[in-house]
Amino acid sequence: MTDSNAKSTTPRSGRFKLVLIMLVFLAPIVAAGILTLSGWQPQGKGNGQPIVPQRSVADVRVDAGGKPWAWRDSEPRLTLVALPGPGCAERCVQTLALMRNARIVLNRNADRLRLLYIGAPPVAAGSDAVMTDYVVGTDPADAFAEFRPREADSVAAVLVESNATALAWYPAGFDPNGLRKDLQKVIR
Repeated sequence: MTDSNAKSTTPRSGRFKLVLIMLVFLAPIVAAGILTLSGWQPQGKGNGQPIVPQRSVADVRVDAGGKPWAWRDSEPRLTLVALPGPGCAERCVQTLALMRNARIVLNRNADRLRLLYIGAPPVAAGSDAVMTDYVVGTDPADAFAEFRPREADSVAAVLVESNATALAWYPAGFDPNGLRKDLQKVIR
């Protein structure tokens, strides 16, 4: 006896459902492939200027306290490189303090960001307290010259990934709050 209320599934309807399920999972992959091939790249809302093309700074020798700076550290940590303009004074030190505060705001993740200052240490009042969080170094080859500001009493920054890739540049006059937001996105 057959139950008239029982639904019969034919092989044809089963295959149709299988194809629909496959299409649901395949559609985003196909869409991403088409967008990539067309050259579209998502534009993030980062506050720094992307360094295009990205470049490795692994070969850049920075003397930090008599030792070469290890771009690739023993654990994955980013490096925020502070590049002062000529005569780093009061305004420059204020920006350095805000950069340091952006690191402090990371709370338990603050250890995942290193602060490197490349240049002559500032001599303005209060600079000693700010510079305790920075490693002061020199760049004999001046590899960061294109990112260093030309204006007096200013500072720029370059964010370097743990694999020694320079990611973003923050030119002189950048918004330290924007830097803080970017750091909170990148370091979690």
